[in-house]
Amino acid sequence: MAAGSAAAAPSAEGPVLSNAMQIAAGLVLALSNFIVVLDITIANVSIPHIAGNLGITPDQGTWVITSYAVAEAICVPLTGWLAGRFGVVRVFILALLGFGLFSLICGLSNSLTMLVVARIGQGFAGAPLMPMSQTLMVRVFPPERRNMAMGGWAMTTLLAPALGPILGGWISDNFSWHWIFLINVPIAAAAAVAAVAFLRSAETPSLKLPIDRIGLALLVFWIGCLQVMLDIGRDHDWFNDWLIVGLAAGAIVGFIVFVIWELTEEHPIVDLRIFRHRGFSSAVTTMALSFGAYFASIVIIPQWLQSSMGYSATDAGLTTAFTAMSAMIMAPVAAQMLGKVDPRLMISGGVLWLAAMSIVRSHWTTDITFWDLSWPQFVQGFGTVFFFIPLTALCMSSVLPEEQASAAGLQNFVRTMSIAISTSVVLTVWDNAQRVAHSDIADRLQPDQTVASLGNIGMGADQSRAVIGSIADGQALLVAVDYTFVVAAVVLVFAAAFVWIAPKPDGPLQAEIGH
Repeated sequence: MAAGSAAAAPSAEGPVLSNAMQIAAGLVLALSNFIVVLDITIANVSIPHIAGNLGITPDQGTWVITSYAVAEAICVPLTGWLAGRFGVVRVFILALLGFGLFSLICGLSNSLTMLVVARIGQGFAGAPLMPMSQTLMVRVFPPERRNMAMGGWAMTTLLAPALGPILGGWISDNFSWHWIFLINVPIAAAAAVAAVAFLRSAETPSLKLPIDRIGLALLVFWIGCLQVMLDIGRDHDWFNDWLIVGLAAGAIVGFIVFVIWELTEEHPIVDLRIFRHRGFSSAVTTMALSFGAYFASIVIIPQWLQSSMGYSATDAGLTTAFTAMSAMIMAPVAAQMLGKVDPRLMISGGVLWLAAMSIVRSHWTTDITFWDLSWPQFVQGFGTVFFFIPLTALCMSSVLPEEQASAAGLQNFVRTMSIAISTSVVLTVWDNAQRVAHSDIADRLQPDQTVASLGNIGMGADQSRAVIGSIADGQALLVAVDYTFVVAAVVLVFAAAFVWIAPKPDGPLQAEIGH
């Protein structure tokens, strides 16, 4: 058995529950998924607060984001094995309690090291909650109500990243950044108690299953090397530093050995053989590209608004939250269209919609207003559901029924890794573009002549240079933001075309496939 996902647990229908019990269980599952996904972005706008409080640079503060995402990515492939070995409900409850415990430690952290270690623990504990909540949704709801239930569950995956910045900003501005983690503690505890009450009858049998220890070690090694390289590369001048070269070599060699091992192992931790399906390969690649580019705006906009435009964390988060509103409006429409329209057309249209909004944002200026910043986010939300919901279904419909467990695990793994890698890559692109733009702007300002002109109105030389530097810094940050959105648009256009490599599905897709 491939330990690819929580869906690796027995797929038989769960017990028949009353309508009230189904609703209660569904709310617990959706809330659990929501807080896990929320924690990917809730810290984004709080990085300046965290950095200032702990005495670190904003670049070092990004470890708070990426450490969580990478830990999640490493642990996701283990969830199928855990569910099969101990039972899906039991592991789900223990994961909730672990998530709450590590959230408490995050909130009590007084150093970067303590916070990052706790975030890693959060990621490991939170990883099983997403795929296991999917599995339990299928077991709790009957087929005639499952599409609607899964549509609601899918919305938490889209809404949480959009709402994370505003919630994190409001808490950081009005209380303390520690509370962005502490609020998880009572929620996780209450959800665990509710899960015991409502989900016990949905438990699956526990079996003694082998685990691919070598494959797991290789997975941790190459992902760890890759992420550390991405996180510290900017501070070490990338490949001009032998440490970065060594980490890159470790990631490449580790990945190659991992692939070879997994393709020859009888019980692989990640069943890579399913990439032989053209539909799955193209769909999961499209997901990685589009989700990574989509996440770029969630990372970069709050940081730019706070560092250059004078926005508070709350207001910076508000600008990204408008996506959630329109996404909620369109979710039922996307679910209804799924069984009637070619999913490749829905996906391609949704991704191109995101690309168009990236192009709109690439024309921002320093005198832009709050509503000029917000309306592209609102309009973007109309397209997000049209790529995410059908893309998930297309991934799962492209593999054999017995392979859906591994396919679900890989899908969650790729989405999580795309977020972690996107965060590092976007910040690097932004930083590099900023340096190039600053140099070009400074040259165009002709500093000597400008200093002389400012001197004529009474400014001293040092004051004049400070004014010039401030202007150049602000404009360089803006140019870098615009450039980053152009790059994101190019990636999204490529992703929209790539999905057409997938063959047309034989019949209408179901939203719950693979969950």
